Amino acid sequence: MLAAEDQRIQESETDRDRLVIKIQICVSVLMVIALSLHLAEIGLIGLGVIILASSLLGETNEHNLGKAFVEGLPFASLLVVFFAIVAMINDQEMFTPVMEWVLSMDGRMQVFMVFLTNGALSAISDNVFVATIYMDQISPLLEAGVLSRELYDAQSVAVVMGTGIPSMSTPNGQAAFLFLLMSGIAPRIRLGYVRMVFMALPYFIITTITAGVIMYNWL
Repeated sequence: MLAAEDQRIQESETDRDRLVIKIQICVSVLMVIALSLHLAEIGLIGLGVIILASSLLGETNEHNLGKAFVEGLPFASLLVVFFAIVAMINDQEMFTPVMEWVLSMDGRMQVFMVFLTNGALSAISDNVFVATIYMDQISPLLEAGVLSRELYDAQSVAVVMGTGIPSMSTPNGQAAFLFLLMSGIAPRIRLGYVRMVFMALPYFIITTITAGVIMYNWL
């Protein structure tokens, strides 16, 4: 079915359609290069991509440009809600007791618990914000001489792995999963929140156990 649909689309393509695809590929490559080399802030790179693509394609009607953002509106709205929730959590210092409890531990257990608590908090909120809050807590400890550079580096790795691996247990832990859940594809393939949790469960269990063993034994 997919092969037949692909053949039908290719047969109906005009020279202009093929040129549009080539331009989009070139702009995509430039975007990847700019992001990988950190040539500018992410927002500026995104704005540059929009300007470059629209100008090269001759698209100047703002109503047509607006259609490209329709799919992302539910996701963007949800992100705004997350911003408000996490800002409130940070302002009320709701994560502070957990962080203080973890940082009161010693050695490998502290690094391991940083990994676990980051994953748990990321699963119920958002991994990027949890990582930011955690790093804001431990960075002053390094500057004050409470943490050694070696332990700080190990905790930084634990924060990254904790917010990146166990957080996949729920869609709100990973922005990519959340975007898929909020997209127009989700209802067509009957993808709901609970179903996505069950689909991610095997990967969550295996990767979390593997990462946890590495955290405890090698960091």
